[in-house]
Amino acid sequence: MVEQLLILMLVGILAGILGALLGLGGGIIVTPVLTVLMGYPIQYAIAASVVVVIATSSGATIAYLKDEMLNLRVAMFLEIATTVGAILGAVITGLVNGQVLYFLFGALLIFSVYNMIRKMLMKPEQIKEPVPDKYAEQLRLNGAYFDKATQKEVEYKVTNVPGGFTMMFGAGLASGLLGIGSGAFKVLAMDTIMKMPLKPSTATSNLMMGVTAAASATVYFFNGSLQPQIATPLAIGILVGATVGSRIMQYLPTKVLRWIFIPVIGYMGIQMLLKGFGVSI
Repeated sequence: MVEQLLILMLVGILAGILGALLGLGGGIIVTPVLTVLMGYPIQYAIAASVVVVIATSSGATIAYLKDEMLNLRVAMFLEIATTVGAILGAVITGLVNGQVLYFLFGALLIFSVYNMIRKMLMKPEQIKEPVPDKYAEQLRLNGAYFDKATQKEVEYKVTNVPGGFTMMFGAGLASGLLGIGSGAFKVLAMDTIMKMPLKPSTATSNLMMGVTAAASATVYFFNGSLQPQIATPLAIGILVGATVGSRIMQYLPTKVLRWIFIPVIGYMGIQMLLKGFGVSI
């Protein structure tokens, strides 16, 4: 029993570090470990993943808020699209072919990986400046943060606000229909579509995931899937890991952060494509 608690805490620390670094919540680590390695039923693993997301968000957001890394206005604005999409997805679940959705979202993730690699290989003079966006100006979404890796203040302009909002709606829809986490899509909406730097995109995603997950946590609690003996040691480990991860992220060069992000997103994309083709993982 003690050994099991220690394993769960260690898994939580690892999930918290990765979740805080990449803005993905940590469920990508917790769910396969609980089901494949530790033999827990999938419903317990999914419920524990929701706790993981909330704990990661709580631990990381405190640090990111203190250091003014996250963009609170962008988070609250995009959360509207995610929430509406998630509610609609939950309402129409069963009416849409899940395999088609898995294929589409998997393809989107793979394309995003390709786009990120292409952008990383570009020379500085080839990278275009973001086009000013009237919605970003009106909603005051533009921001700035202090990059501890370069010891410089970085100002950035948010662009293509309608495109980012639409993708966040799609991410919420997929979350409601398929029961998947939408952290990857949150980061991609901000980094790839809205041209926010990766660090504030990751920090802002952490805050948003906690808001989204808090709503579904009550459902898992009342249906009995949320097991305290699993969730409690995970949450303790995650709070430690998220605090550590949020500190590490601020000192990592953005290029290193992208090289960590790319294989994780690629793995998730391949998983979803396989599900789209009906291949069980």
